[in-house]
Amino acid sequence: MDGIVSLREAVAELVHDGDSVALEGFTHLIPSAAAHEIVRQELKDLTLIRMTPDLIYDQMIGMGCARGLVFSWGGNPGVGSLHRFRDAVENGWPHPLEIEEHSHAGMANRYVAGASNLPFAVLRGYVGTDLPKVTDTIAPVTCPFTREEFMAVPALHPDVGIIHAQQADRSGNVALWGITGIQKEVVLSARRSIVTVEELVEEFEPRPHQVVLPSVAVGAIAVVPGGAHPSYAHGYYPRDNAFYEAWDPIGRDRDAFRGWMERHVLGTEDFAEYIESLVQEGVGRR
Repeated sequence: MDGIVSLREAVAELVHDGDSVALEGFTHLIPSAAAHEIVRQELKDLTLIRMTPDLIYDQMIGMGCARGLVFSWGGNPGVGSLHRFRDAVENGWPHPLEIEEHSHAGMANRYVAGASNLPFAVLRGYVGTDLPKVTDTIAPVTCPFTREEFMAVPALHPDVGIIHAQQADRSGNVALWGITGIQKEVVLSARRSIVTVEELVEEFEPRPHQVVLPSVAVGAIAVVPGGAHPSYAHGYYPRDNAFYEAWDPIGRDRDAFRGWMERHVLGTEDFAEYIESLVQEGVGRR
């Protein structure tokens, strides 16, 4: 699949049951619309990968999409725990969740190794910590030149890498700027990729620290205005802090969570309709 398509088409074609899927965005440009479409299509047995799983992974885990999570930190930023994530780990609801824990640096370097077509990355940071005792994908390695001991982590090659960005042009190139996190490396390390964007433009305007992904690196592009809500898209809309606070009581209760997802995600056709449903219930904004 190449070019500009609907998000429904992109997910149906490129994401399959049992895949490893990385939806990345670091406080900014989080691909919420793509996560919801995965839930709508009832995809199962996914290994979810993300440096900072937050609300969208809480929702995907609670809806039974995930069998495993590879991550470095998980929580509702500025609020507290992810209760659907905790329920899966502590109580196996809706079913048990396998976890593989790393640091931010470990995850970032794994993506970089994957994007660079290297088998592993090497770090000093894990030396002397307890993480190697509980995470099988951390192993000691000795420098062949200095004999110093480091820790190695295997490259990440997600079956699907998904990000949100500000713009795409009609040739299929993608531009993002602001806090860009590890999005570029996610797309370059993945076997297949989906990028949702705020808008299509005829030509990119140069911006400081702008990252441009060439069309040859991008599998499919879907135009989804507002597709990062409740996170923000620099230059387009701010972070919806009230939504993060509102999520805490929703996520705490299984029935409240399921009812909310049925009304706002399963009961809507797309992300635009989802946003409208939030506005009508007084927990979102246009």
